[in-house]
Amino acid sequence: MPERIADKAILSAVDDGFAQQLVFLANLVRFPSQRGEEHAAQSFMAAAYEADSYAVDMWRVDVDAIRDLPGFSPVAVSYDDAFNVVATHKPRNATGRSLILNGHIDVVPTGPLDRWVRDPYDPAIEDGWMHGRGAGDMKAGLSACLYALTALRSLGYQPAANVFLQSVVEEECTGNGALACLQRGYRADAAFIPEPLEPRLMRAQVGPIWFRVEVDGDPQHASGAFSAGANAIEKAFVIIQALKQLEIVWNARKVDDKHFCDHPHPIRFNLGKIEGGEWTSSVPARCVFEMRVATYPGQKLEDARAELEACIADAARADPFLANRPPKLTYNGFMAEGYVLEGADEMEAVLRRSHTAVWGEPLQEHVTSATTDARFFGLYADTPAIVYGPICRMPHGYDEAVDLDSVRKVTQTIALFIADWCGLEPIDPEARP
Repeated sequence: MPERIADKAILSAVDDGFAQQLVFLANLVRFPSQRGEEHAAQSFMAAAYEADSYAVDMWRVDVDAIRDLPGFSPVAVSYDDAFNVVATHKPRNATGRSLILNGHIDVVPTGPLDRWVRDPYDPAIEDGWMHGRGAGDMKAGLSACLYALTALRSLGYQPAANVFLQSVVEEECTGNGALACLQRGYRADAAFIPEPLEPRLMRAQVGPIWFRVEVDGDPQHASGAFSAGANAIEKAFVIIQALKQLEIVWNARKVDDKHFCDHPHPIRFNLGKIEGGEWTSSVPARCVFEMRVATYPGQKLEDARAELEACIADAARADPFLANRPPKLTYNGFMAEGYVLEGADEMEAVLRRSHTAVWGEPLQEHVTSATTDARFFGLYADTPAIVYGPICRMPHGYDEAVDLDSVRKVTQTIALFIADWCGLEPIDPEARP
């Protein structure tokens, strides 16, 4: 039978190692691991796992190997630098339940640096918050997974089951990194993802779709001396306004969704990028915009795409110019289904006990209009996936920061969860950190 140790000892072990955890987190934040630049940060993670004597698997994501799998999202960028890292713990005697601890290494762009109070890749601690791009989303979660295990090992114990520490790419744009872990054969009885959506149990999430629309114009001299032409940027807004009307329609459907019916605005049609025009004194010949929209759990992606395509086509047909030059639509990133955590009563009970032991209050739950990699485990691997993490301020925004006390407590919660879910066994004295 797996052994048990006192909760108090585990909580104290996390506290004892927390200063070291903060150094690790700060060093990780210093890597600007934006899309296409993750390799150095992943090498850092691999070295950290190897230093703790885990078996480490680091590989480049093979798009062709995952292209035909459920959950795959269209690829619009190079994967030359897209490396996953998985560290594996194997017990001497597997008597407990196995676990995946998953987090993503990729971060979103910073935006104009002069809008940050401090350098986004020079982490600083102020009033109990660590500042920096990715400090919360979600390098703090990666540190919590590793140091929860480190705390148990410092007490002379290790999980009595397989545990896989996953540091994946592509979470912010496709999720193909997590999918590649499934394709590579990593499976467990449960998954735990410490995304910075606060220390609450995430019950449901939406599924985003990314797409790109190219709109042509008729370039003329801006004076209009020859003809008015057709302004591609203005024509793009004909399509954008139609899509924003569809957003209202989709949000009205929340009344039929038991998880999102009380959410103030579950479906966001976000105009994320737009560029157009070639010369200030010329009527723009071309405009391109990119949008992220959301779908409800259970909503079929083919139905959502059909509505989007019909909306764009109808708006184009109603415009005399666009009727003869219809916009071109391509899907260039997320093609994700929504996800609901269901049928995981025992796993939830373990989290509730662990959370209450740390926070001294019952676990709350919520739904989110964001997405996480939990969908891959729950929808495509028959593996319940918990999302529960620290408190992050301004994720994706200027001056992102993570609340360090919440990082400490989330680490403690994960350590208790591992001890309960996986069980524990003694480790050899020389294997202790």
